[in-house]
Amino acid sequence: MAKLHRLGISQETQLRQVAVIQGLMADLERTVQILSIDIATEEERVRVFDPSAPAYPILARTLRARRDNLCDTIAALGQRRRMIAETIEISVAEAA
Repeated sequence: MAKLHRLGISQETQLRQVAVIQGLMADLERTVQILSIDIATEEERVRVFDPSAPAYPILARTLRARRDNLCDTIAALGQRRRMIAETIEISVAEAA
């Protein structure tokens, strides 16, 4: 956490990083919503809703994998954002 502070990254740069991460997370969350809609549409078209069923559409499987990967990415970005935010709070407390 304090690694960013030790590297000499300014608080302004850290705040900018947090803003960029938040924007990226919002974009990815919208993409996840779109993928979820596409998955539901494909399931409805084929009338197979169980991913473990042999007749489950390959397109829906692929979209599910993409959506799951994006969800993992969003979680990692959230963790990074929290780490930077904690660093900012620590540097402000040390300055006081």
